Amino acid sequence: MSSFIKGTMWLAGAIFLVKILGFVNRMIIARLIGEEGVGLYMAVFPAFILTVTAVQFGLPVAVTRSIAAAENDQQRKHIFISSLFFTLTLAAVFTPLLIVIAPYLAETLFQDRRAVYPLYAIAPSVPIIAISSILRGYLHGKMNMKPAALSQLIEQIVRIGLIIVSGRMLLPYGIEYAAAGAMAAASAGELASLMYLLLSFRFEWRKIRKWPGKRTNRQLTTELAETALPAVGSRLIGSGAWFLEPIVVVKSLAIAGITAGAAMKEYGVLTGYALPLMFLPSFLTLALSSSLVPDISESYSKKQYSAIAWRINESLRFCFSSGGLAVIVLFLFSEQLMAVMYHTEKGAGLIQFMAPFFLLYYCQGPLQAVLQALNLSRAAMMNSFFGAAVKLCVIYLFARLPQFGITGAAIGIAVSIVLVTLLHTASMLKAVPMKLQYGLYVKMALLLVFTYFAVKSAMPFLAAAPVPYLLSGIVFCFIVYMFGAIALGIFKKNDISTLLFWRS
Repeated sequence: MSSFIKGTMWLAGAIFLVKILGFVNRMIIARLIGEEGVGLYMAVFPAFILTVTAVQFGLPVAVTRSIAAAENDQQRKHIFISSLFFTLTLAAVFTPLLIVIAPYLAETLFQDRRAVYPLYAIAPSVPIIAISSILRGYLHGKMNMKPAALSQLIEQIVRIGLIIVSGRMLLPYGIEYAAAGAMAAASAGELASLMYLLLSFRFEWRKIRKWPGKRTNRQLTTELAETALPAVGSRLIGSGAWFLEPIVVVKSLAIAGITAGAAMKEYGVLTGYALPLMFLPSFLTLALSSSLVPDISESYSKKQYSAIAWRINESLRFCFSSGGLAVIVLFLFSEQLMAVMYHTEKGAGLIQFMAPFFLLYYCQGPLQAVLQALNLSRAAMMNSFFGAAVKLCVIYLFARLPQFGITGAAIGIAVSIVLVTLLHTASMLKAVPMKLQYGLYVKMALLLVFTYFAVKSAMPFLAAAPVPYLLSGIVFCFIVYMFGAIALGIFKKNDISTLLFWRS
């Protein structure tokens, strides 16, 4: 079995379980602290992610790329030690800074002083994530995906258990304390994940520690910086836009005549209910994104452009195939899914609006990974900047209108997804001499239309079936979709055996 497919399957399976557990985590939070509590939780989270992005400084991707191209263990030791020292230095600066400015963020930007407690609770996890990200980047560079995948599972399991305990204990004191408990549980989960990564990394450390580390390798440091700087720029742009998003949404909804508390509820429905459900099917694309960086970096260094083109087209085919089924299910059964998951149908309309655009989102991660592997992180950064700027502008223009409200934020997210995906594709095509499979995309459009009308026409019969309507609907949708995909040649005969028993 090739290391690329083996690593991808490990990650895909683990990320799928992580997504499921993360979804369970959000369900528990939603049911414990309600829409306003979820809005408070999700408003604070982008500020934390922005801090983590600044601390990581794009090094996880740079470490993966550099470790994959390293020639010996001495170089690997230099890459690991220098990147770990740098990110820990940044963590020592930004963690206290987050704690100091937390009251300002809560009262001035979020316009809700209760947000300070979740910020205090999540701050200790910043240095923990800094160390974990370097370890994961190193292991990904060695195409050893198993420890990183299992560490994420451990993190979610610990987080869920502690959220149930802390949420029930702290809820009587107010939703701000319950939200802080959820954040503290996330910090504990990150710590458990780090402990497992350290245990797994000890075998690698035994290999590289014998090499002298006194002499610095300027070329390796330069290569790390060349990849890390644009990567951190791209991530800072995305995280910064996410940080500004709740601020822009709340202020825009205030212009539309919605109070701060009601705005938090609306934002909680969008980011705590609707978006996690649409992010759930992206487990395969996340796995591909992690595996593509070292694989394409190696092929690019050997100038194997045909292999790169084949890998890209195959990755996009799997993204469209898996994403297409998810889009149809989300669009047709959004109300039933929301009722089962959250005991409410709020947000179903937002899902129906955004679901078609998320077909492009499922391809966005692998496209960005390809750009990073081709040393085009600067292009990815600029694409992210344009997408983030347009998203915030669209949100401000539409969310402040009473007839749109929170739907204006959904419009901004959809526009950003389309723009960034198209820009990533254009940047990739400039660097790689390849042709996209346009015939495949036409077939995908036909498949989506065929599946939609087939399932839509069968809904009255599915409602009368003795099995639960949602279950029968998803199963019938899967059968119709697979039949159409095989008939149109989107799924090939050897795809199942390829995924399960790939031989290089």
